[in-house]
This record gives sequence, C-alpha cells and structure tokens, in this order.
Amino acid sequence: MTEQTEASGTASSRAGTVWAIVITSVAGFMAALDNLVVTTALPSIRKDLGGALSDLEWTVSAYTLTFAVLLMFGAALGDRFGRRRMFLTGLTVFTLASAAAATAPGIGSLIAARAVQGAGAAVMMPLTLTLLTAAVPAARRGLAFGISGAVNGLAVASGPLIGGSLTEHISWHWIFWLNVPLGVALLPLARLRLSESHGTGAPLDVPGTLLVSGGLFGIVYGLVRGPVDGWDGTGVLISLFAGAALLAGFVLYSTRAKNPMLPMRLFRSRAFSGINAASLLMFLGMFGSIFLLSQFMQGVLGYSPTQAGLRMLPWTGMPMLVAPIAGILSDRVGGRPVVATGLFLQAIGLGYLAAIASADVSYAEQLPALIISGVGMALFFAPAFNLVMSSVRPHEQGIASGANNALREVGGALGIAVMSSIFASWGGYESATAFVDGLRPAVAVGAGVVGLAGIAALFVPSRRRSSAPTGTPGSEPVLETAAS
Repeated sequence: MTEQTEASGTASSRAGTVWAIVITSVAGFMAALDNLVVTTALPSIRKDLGGALSDLEWTVSAYTLTFAVLLMFGAALGDRFGRRRMFLTGLTVFTLASAAAATAPGIGSLIAARAVQGAGAAVMMPLTLTLLTAAVPAARRGLAFGISGAVNGLAVASGPLIGGSLTEHISWHWIFWLNVPLGVALLPLARLRLSESHGTGAPLDVPGTLLVSGGLFGIVYGLVRGPVDGWDGTGVLISLFAGAALLAGFVLYSTRAKNPMLPMRLFRSRAFSGINAASLLMFLGMFGSIFLLSQFMQGVLGYSPTQAGLRMLPWTGMPMLVAPIAGILSDRVGGRPVVATGLFLQAIGLGYLAAIASADVSYAEQLPALIISGVGMALFFAPAFNLVMSSVRPHEQGIASGANNALREVGGALGIAVMSSIFASWGGYESATAFVDGLRPAVAVGAGVVGLAGIAALFVPSRRRSSAPTGTPGSEPVLETAAS
C-alpha cells in the first residue's frame, strides 16, 4: 500500500510538472512571439495604416516598453495577491488587447493596443518562471528551463515567419488574432492545473514603479524622436534628461525604501549583476538587428514577408534545436561558459552580417552568419534562465525573474530605438543604397553590444547547485570554484 501511495504521488508530481511546463511554456510563447511577430509585417502595416519610421518603431516599442517597465511590478503583484491569480489576470488582459490590436482602425489605436498587450504580458511573463520553478524538482530544472528556452526560441523563430506568412496570405491583422484562441484555451487549463502560491506579502512599491516607468519612457521616447526632431531639439533633450533623472531617483529610492520593487542589494551578487547586464546587452543588440534586417530582406532584397521569415529561420529557429541541449550542458558544466560562448558567437554572426550587407548580397553569403548567430542565441537562453533563478534565495525568485525579464525588454526597446537612430543618421528608406548605408553601422553596433554582453557574462562566478532543493526554506545558492 505504501509503495502504491508513493507511486501514485510520484505520478501525480510528474503530471503536475508536465502541466506546469506546458502551460507556462505556451504563455511564454505568446508573450515572446509578440515581441517579433510584427517585424515582418511592418511594411504592410505602414502601407495600410501609414506612419513614419518613428510610428513603426512604436508598434514594436509600445509593447516592449510597457512590458519592460511593468514586469517587476507584475512579479510583485503575483507575490502579493497570488501568482496563479495574477497569471490568469495578465493572460486575460493580453488576450483582450490582442483582439483590440487586430481590429485597430489606425496606427495610433494599434500602438495603444500594443501598449496594453505589453501590460498584460508584464503580469503574466515573470510568473511563468516562478510557477515553473515551484512545480519542478531542483534536479530537473535545467532540463525544464531548457524546454522553456526552446519554446521561447520557437516564438523568436516563428515570429518573423508567422508574421510574414499571415501578412502575405491573409492580412497583418491575423498576427494578433492568433493569440485569442490560445489565450481562451489556456485560461481554464491554468485555473485547474496550476497551484496557487504567494511570496512575502510585502506591500506594492507604487513610487518605485512610477519612477522606473517614467524614467524608461523618457529615455526611449527621446531616442525614438531624436532622428525626427533633431538631437538638439528641446523636447528630445528634456525627455532624455528627465528619463535619466527619474532612473537615478529610482536607484536612490530603492536603496532606502523598506520594500522596494527591485532591492539594490541583489546587485551586490556578481552572479545576479553579471547575468542581468549580459541579458540587457544581448537583447539590445539582437532586437535592434532583427528589427532592421527583417525590413532589409523585404525592402532591399525583394523577398516577400513569408520568404523573409523563412530565410531568417537559420538564425531565429536554432534555439528550437539547441536550447534543450544548452540547458543540460549548463547543469553539467555550469551556465557561465555556455552563456559566454553563445554571446560571442552571436556577436561574430552579427559582425559578419554588417560586413557583407549590400543591395545585392546573396542569401548564400548571409547563411553562415545566420547559423552562427542562431547557435549563439540558443546557447544563451536556457542557461541564462538557470543562472538568474539560482543567483538568489528562494523567496526572491519572483522579483529576480521579473527584474531579468524587465532588463531584457528594456534592452529590446533600447535596441530598436538606438539602432533606428543610427540607421536614420546614416541612411533611410529613400533607396536600397540608402537603406544599406544605415543598416551596416547599426548592425555593427549591435554586434559590438552583444560582444560586451559576452564580456559581462564572464564576470558571473562558476556555480553549482545546492544539494537542497531550491524551493526548500532556508536553502540558498551555493558558489564553488568549478574545476571544470
């Protein structure tokens, strides 16, 4: 009887683990997909709804910016009011906003719907990692995060392809309608299959949220408007300086607040600081490059949206194949060497793309760089998740997940803004030659930024898991000098 009870408990635990992986992975897929699904549809959106380069930037940045600035607040909401409850709330908001984006009559309403989408994703996304960590035994988390990383990689891979295919064969509106049936199907599953949990129950940090939100908005807005209004324009300068001042105020406030949304003491950890710096820089270089390269393949090389999405698969699709392997490797040799190797490979790939870009470059010439960048991206995703979650104490994992996701999205929003500014300063949409003139320095900067991310990853100390499960009260991450 005891053996049967234990077997039944083990089977139930495994089933719970599987359901947690499926539900959180699909939710993560939806949120990650909407980061890039718009990129191959931008020319069609521009043709249908009008708008300048800055408007196209905001169709992407409105999502990434609200996603970024509210992620830590979303994690805090989950800790305070229940992670499953707030996960369901975020998923509902995301699904409804997707329907609003699909029916948007103009570029302004599309940007507004994208901003609400980002807010829903900000509540939903950080809780996926927290819920997954709680449901999976410590010994299997590398594999679980590897699967999650592969699904995120699938979203990155299929974003340009799905966006291109739906835009070409139906209409760009369907890149948003796609989320609605997924969200409707996921809501009852999450309600029935995920267990409720809470964090410390600390009060919400409203002042911190307002400071960081205002600061990030000011900086991104200034970067987006700089090429349009001029870098010495009064509005641009006020926006940049106000944003920087608010962020400085956020850091100062967080060092003194009793319950800050992002405790600054976490950054005393080399592991936490190193992996978060690497994440921010990696997404800055990657997102800005994909934003421009997807337009380059259509506007300059003449590919259809579907053809452009397919040709980017060797880069964006590689995480589907390599991320689970990278997760297992991180369990065996540690996350630092895997993450650093991946970042340096992606920097090499982007640098090569910048060097060969021309109005008549062949796909065969681009293919090696796309593959190298794809392998590099895949080696980053799963080990980075693992490093973040193992760099803090169990009760801090919710806020650590939110902080890491926030910094990634901040990097994405800044990457699009910075590289679009470089692109506009050196080139433009007037001709194929003008586009290439702007593309090459922008992607070269992206390569350099990702290279800096690789250097930041080297500062992460070698780490081995504690023998105690991470979810056990009192267990803490254990640092060792890795002989390997």
